[in-house]
Amino acid sequence: MSTTDRTAQLADIQVTKRAEPSLADWGVRIEALGGRLLRAGLALTLLWIGGMKFTGLEAQAIRPFIENSPLFAWTYPVLGFQGMSNLLGITEIAIGLAILSRPWSARIAAAGSLLGALTFLSTLSFLITTPGVWADDIGGFPAIGALGQFLIKDVALLAISVWSLGEALRAARREA
Repeated sequence: MSTTDRTAQLADIQVTKRAEPSLADWGVRIEALGGRLLRAGLALTLLWIGGMKFTGLEAQAIRPFIENSPLFAWTYPVLGFQGMSNLLGITEIAIGLAILSRPWSARIAAAGSLLGALTFLSTLSFLITTPGVWADDIGGFPAIGALGQFLIKDVALLAISVWSLGEALRAARREA
């Protein structure tokens, strides 16, 4: 076989390899898509819930959490129910927008992700401070009532925030 024939044969093999991605190639693509969906879902959740904080319905819904929290109870006498809810809404929207900034600024996205993680840590503290979180009528912990069910999703949102923070910090290092 001539060198030209061998080169052509190798070129065909390379084309074939590129045309048929391996499972690992698919894994990399799916993982990248998953990361983008995680970040977008986190930001959407913060933006939507933040927007709802401007409604009276949401201001009343968060009342048992705020009133019973040693970290936040002081805010109601200062800001009122709706004022505190509005402040939380502004904060959540700002965090969501910062997280969405990742394609343009990894540093801003990292800051937003850190603030998101702190937000979800603070809301998870309500599992300890809010009466009615545990379903006492069926034995209490680990059975959760409606308030606990509302809060437990924040475990996943905290995890996504931490992942987003790590990814954005790695990207910020590459940008520097």
